[in-house]
Amino acid sequence: MTIERNLRRTVLPNGLIVLTERMEHMRSVAMGVWIKSGSRAEEAEINGISHFVEHMVFKGTRSRSAQHIAREMDSIGGNLDAFTGKEMICFNVKSLAEHVPIALDVLSDLVLNPVFASNDIERERGVILEEIKIDEDNPDILVHELFTQNFWKDHPLGKPILGTSTTVARLDQQRLLDYHFGRFHAGNMVFSAAGNLHHDEFVQAVTDKFAGLHPGQPTTELPAPLSSARILLKNKKSLEQVQICLGVPAPPVADESRFTTLILNTVLGGGMSSRLFQTIREERGMAYSVYSDMTPYRDTGAFCVYAGTSAGKALECIDLIMTEFAKLKQEPLSAEELTRAKDQLKGNILMGLESSNSRMANLARQEIYFGHFFSSDEIIARVEAVQAEQVQRMAQQLFDPERIAVTLLGRLDGIKLSRSGLVC
Repeated sequence: MTIERNLRRTVLPNGLIVLTERMEHMRSVAMGVWIKSGSRAEEAEINGISHFVEHMVFKGTRSRSAQHIAREMDSIGGNLDAFTGKEMICFNVKSLAEHVPIALDVLSDLVLNPVFASNDIERERGVILEEIKIDEDNPDILVHELFTQNFWKDHPLGKPILGTSTTVARLDQQRLLDYHFGRFHAGNMVFSAAGNLHHDEFVQAVTDKFAGLHPGQPTTELPAPLSSARILLKNKKSLEQVQICLGVPAPPVADESRFTTLILNTVLGGGMSSRLFQTIREERGMAYSVYSDMTPYRDTGAFCVYAGTSAGKALECIDLIMTEFAKLKQEPLSAEELTRAKDQLKGNILMGLESSNSRMANLARQEIYFGHFFSSDEIIARVEAVQAEQVQRMAQQLFDPERIAVTLLGRLDGIKLSRSGLVC
């Protein structure tokens, strides 16, 4: 099945990249402004500022109050949202095609003209401190956060996107204004849109809003961090389960071997037929939730396994994970398992491109990470080309006992884990 994508790209004189995908069968348009740097480009003392600025732009501009923004979006049935990642910040809106002028006007106003009023900053600081507490109360999120902080220790990539209660407390108006001026410029920005639109008309509408934005240069980020294979046991008596997060360094997002790694992830812990799910949940009944996932960045990555189980079974659970690592290193996948993983991956990729929102995000990410657009046919061909021997080699490369980092969180009841327990 071929999905022809109608993609266009224009660079404005100030350097702003505008990308569109025309989807004629849609009644809506999704559009997003992507800032090409996130929390990993923050200095330690202002950790969390990217996320704070993301919140603050919704609190009012030179011509709109927060309430005005909310009412204007609701009046057109639009959906306005944002998120901050380690390497990007995105402000996005989805509306019916006929309401694009209003949606674009609100979105551009937010991004270009926030006021960062002092009383709003204090109020929003309280909101973010509560958001930090939510994450600390969620054991699944907390174990991943602790793992990341130890895995990329003393590097911005290891720091929490939300910041800490200490760093968020010291972010003031001047710092937010300086940050906004330093990051929100045309050379550090991509505008992507997908849905029922015409490229030339849309580019003209974006030009009208963004032509005055100063060009600037892309933000420079620190070089890739060195990962550290720490074993961290963190006691938290209020938890009923022990949360396990273990992982190894993995290839960056644009690495040539990425499809091999995706197949490996799919086979190991990427769904209900995966080896970890079948072994640990279905056969042993040791965990409700168990999975593997990849977190790739522009210059590095992590391949992690997560499970939640009882304290008495935590070490056995780690043994079972190590056994699965060892099997993948020792034996190539059968033809049947490889085919199943490829079909699952192709389905996930193609179904992931069904909405205008996901197409808009896909456009921006391809531009930011690859500077190239891969057709669905290209991606399917790359998945199909992966061979069992490549998956085995990747497992041998990744699952090195000396490079495995582990975080255990919960009521540990005297659990001891050393490097000798991570043999695979």
